[in-house]
Amino acid sequence: MKCRREIIDWVGSNIIPYERELRAWLRRRALPAQDIDDIIHDSYLCIAQLSDVGHIRNGRAYLFTTARSVMLRRVRRDRIVRIESLIEIDAMTLQDADPGPERHASARQELARIQRLVASLPDRCREIFYLRRMEGMPQRQIAKRLGVTEHIVEAQAARGLKLIMKAIAQEEGGAEHHQGMRYDEHPAKCRED
Repeated sequence: MKCRREIIDWVGSNIIPYERELRAWLRRRALPAQDIDDIIHDSYLCIAQLSDVGHIRNGRAYLFTTARSVMLRRVRRDRIVRIESLIEIDAMTLQDADPGPERHASARQELARIQRLVASLPDRCREIFYLRRMEGMPQRQIAKRLGVTEHIVEAQAARGLKLIMKAIAQEEGGAEHHQGMRYDEHPAKCRED
């Protein structure tokens, strides 16, 4: 089993370089930009939480398989929601939508944590990461706005993600699981519990 730092380094060199290609593949499926960002984020999360990457022979193929799995889960979930909303709309409106004070506090703490990690990135990396990941601005538009190449935007966004993943791993002391989420060794098994 590799240590967290080795896994994160492996992800940075064997997975992240294929993000652009994965985005293009997802765009060809006529997905909205926000869905593409969500699928890529969830894919990175699944892969980053592996306890070992020794079984992965091809990072690109594994990333695409993971993204396909995430996309299929989202489609299934969306279908279920639509059916429920048509059949049991009254029952759904009776449910309490308020997540409660514990979840509010937890969400505020997690948001503060992420803001702190993003703020700790190097200046250009932070700016590009913010525009790309938080504002959802396309790489081409960021490159034009900042007067840099798309390659620089892609590299800096990947660097930001890698630095944030390392910081999270260090903060959690190498914890293999996040509360409420389970990540197994195969991308198809990465799911919410």
